[in-house]
Amino acid sequence: MRSLNLSKRLPAQLLWALAAIFLIAQSATAQNVWPNKPVRIIVPFAPGGTTDILARAMAPELTKAFGQPFVVENRAGAGGNIGADLVAKSPADGYTLLMGTVGTHGINKALYSKMPFDSQKDFAPITLVAGVPNVMVMNADKARALGINTAPEFIKYVKAHPGKFSMASSGSGTSIHMAGELFKSMTGTFMTHIPYRGSGPALLDLIGGNIDVMFDNLPSAMPHIKSGKLKAFAVTSAMRSAALPDAPTLEDAAQLKGFDASSWFGLLAPAGTPPEIVSRIQQEAARSLGTPAISQQLLAQGAIPGGSTPEQFTAFINAEHKKWAQVVKASGATVD
Repeated sequence: MRSLNLSKRLPAQLLWALAAIFLIAQSATAQNVWPNKPVRIIVPFAPGGTTDILARAMAPELTKAFGQPFVVENRAGAGGNIGADLVAKSPADGYTLLMGTVGTHGINKALYSKMPFDSQKDFAPITLVAGVPNVMVMNADKARALGINTAPEFIKYVKAHPGKFSMASSGSGTSIHMAGELFKSMTGTFMTHIPYRGSGPALLDLIGGNIDVMFDNLPSAMPHIKSGKLKAFAVTSAMRSAALPDAPTLEDAAQLKGFDASSWFGLLAPAGTPPEIVSRIQQEAARSLGTPAISQQLLAQGAIPGGSTPEQFTAFINAEHKKWAQVVKASGATVD
């Protein structure tokens, strides 16, 4: 029997069509079996901060939902840019995700003169995980020794001792940094900014008395406030936090009209990740955030659970870019 030579018997256009169908089928099959290996969630800061806390709260839920390990990996540095850049340049196959922040996707583009990635074009937003107020905190023993009990007393003391106070942050460009810069610009105070590779190491130095003040995310500061190691003066959000009801807003406590420097955290994938994969992750993340176990855990820490659609999260990020560009300009903050 003579073998058939399809390349001679079929028109070139039909061969191309068959090849395209084959590739589409292969792609669909790959997406249908996703995930068939562990998925990384990159946290662009050191362990112990709110970004890390939220990623580690979500990872077990996604592991249960998809039957493959979701592994948290910390890649700190440059205000979150190192970890975010790793994800931006990773294959768009759903196996590398980012726990992004208001810093990596709202502030840094306006703060850094050169960025290794485009926070709006190089990512596929999945869902907002949580919104978080920041809180102005100081070492409790130091505050007591200096007779500082309120935000106005802090402002008065710093003005009387210019250049003597230091302000910690989880990195240049983070909401913790920008909350402090906004505070400085609106109160006419000066404090030396000391950036760390995450809230965890910054808090250790704050608790150890090596740093004077920090405008930390509430979830990472909360345990130390409850233990009495940190003194909370006020939250930086426009409204009080139910998790810390005795703390006033900075707007009310220090008469800083319009002061609002809250944080947020969300899952993102590299641009070009198949929409089917993005949708599946969003649905399971939203479902997890809606369960009593996760939502109550986050609310107790001062975080407000999210769960937005990719479209809603994209619109939110675009709005945050505009908002923080104005804050950065008004504060005069720079990094390089």
